[in-house]
Amino acid sequence: MEKKIAAFFDIDGTLYREGLITEVFKKLIKSEIIDQERWYNEVKPYYVKWDKRIGNYDHYLLKMADIYTEAIKGLHRSQIEFIAKNVVTQKGDRVYTYTRDRIKWHKAQGHVLITISGSPIELVKEMAVRHGFDDYIGTVYSLNENDMYTGEVVAMWDSVNKKKAINNFVEKYNLDLENSYSYGDTTGDFSMMKSVKFPTAINPTKELINKILEDPIVKEKINFIVERKDTIYNMSSDSIKIL
Repeated sequence: MEKKIAAFFDIDGTLYREGLITEVFKKLIKSEIIDQERWYNEVKPYYVKWDKRIGNYDHYLLKMADIYTEAIKGLHRSQIEFIAKNVVTQKGDRVYTYTRDRIKWHKAQGHVLITISGSPIELVKEMAVRHGFDDYIGTVYSLNENDMYTGEVVAMWDSVNKKKAINNFVEKYNLDLENSYSYGDTTGDFSMMKSVKFPTAINPTKELINKILEDPIVKEKINFIVERKDTIYNMSSDSIKIL
């Protein structure tokens, strides 16, 4: 059987222009499932540090993920699916031009489009449908026999689990990683970049850039994309400098 070429996409910060969990978090506050004070006392300090460029964006997202995990415990799956559908209906087209165009290009080539995201799988599913992905995987928040969230999590925001996911997709679709593509923005996406021939870092974090530059194999094959306003900058590793 002939092997297929794949394109693996992260969502948060790679396709979607922020973190999808921030949109769900806002909905949960509005629905009074999360107390607004938790935003001000626990999450906002991380956001302010990141906004002033003295903090780590991942720390801000992970803090929200911790509170999200706690908040949905005991809720029925249908409640979160309803919120996820509304979020993607309202915000799902708030994506980067470059990434949107690459999705179209890969579809035209007949490649297998797969998204591997740290966002809740309910959100990832909706984004996958909206943007025409062939398959997807996200962070799974476990359910009991009554479809109520238990508070347990199977994460998909780290590099180790994303690598396992890629291996599973390779087996499922008979993929040829030697001719495949990947797109990501944080260190959690690094294993996707190591796994394929054509990796692209989109608006990468400083932590990801450092990791790439320390790995001669990835450094040699990586492509950097920075999208600001209506301009897309395409760079190689040799032109990247951390100030």
